[in-house]
Formats: sequence, structure tokens, C-alpha cells
Amino acid sequence: MSTARLLPYGDRAVLVEVEDTPAVVRLVDALAVAGATGPEGPVAEVVPAARTVLLVARPGVPVAAVRAAAERTAAEQGDRAGDEAGASTGAPEAALDAGTIEIPVVYDGPDLAEVAALTGLSEREVVAAHTGRPWRVAFGGFAPGFAYLVGGDPRLHVPRRSEPRTSVPAGAVGLAGEFSGVYPRSSPGGWQLLGRTDLVLWDLDREPPALLRPGAAVRFTEAT
Repeated sequence: MSTARLLPYGDRAVLVEVEDTPAVVRLVDALAVAGATGPEGPVAEVVPAARTVLLVARPGVPVAAVRAAAERTAAEQGDRAGDEAGASTGAPEAALDAGTIEIPVVYDGPDLAEVAALTGLSEREVVAAHTGRPWRVAFGGFAPGFAYLVGGDPRLHVPRRSEPRTSVPAGAVGLAGEFSGVYPRSSPGGWQLLGRTDLVLWDLDREPPALLRPGAAVRFTEAT
């Protein structure tokens, strides 16, 4: 976290730039532990992305207080970076205690064999690796309800397809780089598809509409 850079973002927010997505997750966790994002903290809203975290000040709180909290937390994270590198990219105990979201998957995706070839694993080993440990929602994007999940088995880091598909069905479960994700609706896409789920990721009649929100712990299970 020593490379964190704080930038002004209007008169009510601070944008924190970090080196990678695991650093985003660690910073968001640390801000929560420090109470900066709690009901008495200076931060009203946290918007994580791949390498940035936007911190919006609570009404009536000067943005300088948000910046101070971010600077203090980033510095503390930098002091611990050597000992904790990658430690909180998966699901922390607090997230697990709050309830892990289970996503049942039928692992019959069109790219399962390709992922096996890319990783040197068998298809069954790919499934075991994908379901073997909790993932973490790092941030959302791409489409309403789409969540970028991190913290899975590092053996599953695979590139996107060289030629994206013009249509990927809703519920498709895939891999791309360090991330796993579930397509909330039919759309073009270039992720390596492992399988499919019947869970509804985005529902305007649900509060909140998104099933997967930043910070949530997620575990994939194999559906029979």
C-alpha cells in the first residue's frame, strides 16, 4: 500500500489510487476496521474499482477528514504490506461470519477444456479449484449486477479468449485474468466460460437489486 496516491475528486470526495485489485480489497477492509466507513466515520460512500477507491464524505464532514483517514489507513497498510501481501484478497472472517453467498454451478461450460489445457489441470481439477475456496467481490462493473471476484485459486489465472463471443447467456460463469464472474444478462463477452448458474444476479424488484455487492464473500458449489 506504500504506492497509494490520493487525488482530489471535487469538493466532497477523495480518489485513492493503488497498485492492484488485492490492494483495493485490503484498503476497503482496513477502512472498515478503522471505523472510517462506519456510522460514526467520515466516509459516507465507498466505490471500489480495479485500482482505485473513491471515498465520498459524509454530509457535514469536511473532505479533509476523509483524506486524513485515507492517508492514515494507507500508511498503516504500507507498514504491514510485507507481512500481509495477498492475505485479504479472499473472504475475511468478518465476511464469512456475515454469511457467504453460495452460487451453484453446472460445470459444463464451452471453455472448461480450454481452461484445463491452459492451467495444466484436468477438468475435474479445474472444478475443484474453482469451488475449493471462497472468493470475494472486489468491485462491480461492465453490466448491472456484474461483480469481479478475487481471491480464488491462483492456478486459475487464465487470459480472456482471443476472440470474444457475440453473445454469452445470462448465468454463465467464467474466468479472466485473476477474476471470476457471473454474467447477469445476455451480452457479448470474452471470458473463459466454465459453467452456468440459475441464480438471478440483478433484479430491480429486489433490495438491493444486485445479489453480489463489494465486500461480499462468495463460494461456488457444484450443482448436480
